[in-house]
Amino acid sequence: MFKHGDIWDAVDRLAAEYHLSASGLAKKAGLDPTTFNKSKRHTRDGKPRWPSTESIAKILAATGSGLSEFVGYIGGGGSSGMQRIGGYPVGSGWDEIIFPNVNDPTAYALEISGDSMEPLYRDGDTIIVSPATDLRRGDRVVVKTHDGEVMVKELIRRSAQKVELRSLNPDHNLREISQENIEWLARVIWASQ
Repeated sequence: MFKHGDIWDAVDRLAAEYHLSASGLAKKAGLDPTTFNKSKRHTRDGKPRWPSTESIAKILAATGSGLSEFVGYIGGGGSSGMQRIGGYPVGSGWDEIIFPNVNDPTAYALEISGDSMEPLYRDGDTIIVSPATDLRRGDRVVVKTHDGEVMVKELIRRSAQKVELRSLNPDHNLREISQENIEWLARVIWASQ
């Protein structure tokens, strides 16, 4: 879950990305130039004051940014996207999404591409993957091999030597992958459909 300071830091980072001060960003968005001043981030009695969704929408429109870019600034991120290792996405081009009901800070979202997982997952569906969640038979999992193959399957069995997986698409065969060829394996905990 995001904290008050995280959201304000994201506003400041967005402003800096476009070579603006917080006041300059507010002005560019058609807001009062003092809207994002540090003195306005708390009430007089010290309670946190959050930026309105309308204000966020206006600064995104004014800069031509997307919500995913803004969310990428939360927690110290930047426009280059998420960097993760050890069973997490790596490289550029990753977006972050707000999904506050997941109790795993290492969870991340993946967008399904193609039709190989139909009928369960369709092109454009989003899945939330949790590397910290224990795996059980019957779980849907994302597997990445050392060969670079990434797939979503149903976990049939896992032993010290191999992992047996069932395809979500009945047109595809069962897979057996040796443990030494698996880079990481993580459970799918939610899917948009």
